Amino acid sequence: MQRPVYDWYGNLLLASGSVIESQSQLDGLINNGFIYDPNWDLAPAQRKAPTVPIPSRKPSPPPEISGEDPNSGNKETIVAMDDVRWYVGETLYLQLIDNPTIRYTVRLIGFVKNKTVFVTQPAIDGKFEFVRDGQTFVVRAFSGKKAYAFVSSAVKSVHTPHPYLHLSFPKEVRCAVVRRGSRAQVRIIASVSLGQPERVGAATLTDMSIGGTSGIIKQALGSKGDEGLIKFKVHAAGQDEYLSLKTVLRSITPAENGDGYRHGFEFLDISMHDRLILSAFVHQTLAEGI
Repeated sequence: MQRPVYDWYGNLLLASGSVIESQSQLDGLINNGFIYDPNWDLAPAQRKAPTVPIPSRKPSPPPEISGEDPNSGNKETIVAMDDVRWYVGETLYLQLIDNPTIRYTVRLIGFVKNKTVFVTQPAIDGKFEFVRDGQTFVVRAFSGKKAYAFVSSAVKSVHTPHPYLHLSFPKEVRCAVVRRGSRAQVRIIASVSLGQPERVGAATLTDMSIGGTSGIIKQALGSKGDEGLIKFKVHAAGQDEYLSLKTVLRSITPAENGDGYRHGFEFLDISMHDRLILSAFVHQTLAEGI
């Protein structure tokens, strides 16, 4: 592993250069770990000790499921903020309702029940962004196998002694349980090479899971069972990541709209580093869909 992996509290799970020793260790890192974000502006000591009331870490029974999204295959329900087990340092994603192209990555500082939620001040390229009182966001997060979303408004930006933002306390939070193998809807341009002799083509990826992806290529690029490489870029953990993954072609059919062929790929021998990036990207994308 070329980069260190931390848990949600900022504790080191795997040091840079370490080797994964067991499948259970790998599973634990995928479910609970993330790659350190250099823009994280809270020191480790601050992440461990909340300064405002935070929900107990004692686990609670899963909420009753009230519905299911037939397209994503993920169960969805409504929960109270008190039932959401987030901790200091949790990553939240803010998306402006009146301008969905504007998105910020922030960290949870804490909250006062029925009052406000405290998060770090939104920043882009290390520069703090101006947030007007009353601006409304869709706030999203993912933790373990769950994705969350709620609507909240900016109550007050505080600039001293350290910048942070008050968000309105949500009455309810939507929660989707992400099933294993769930596919996130994407639109990513990728380079694909398959077979011997090698055939190369450009694909538009339309869905992705940790185990594979599918996309449209103008012409049939290979045959079932052909192995090769697929290269693409994703935005995960607050930064762009470039992936070059070994893959095998599992299916090929005419595209639904008649424009090219849909290719289904399975990822092979994914490194720990790439697996963590894929996990972060897929869960983040699924969270944005609820």
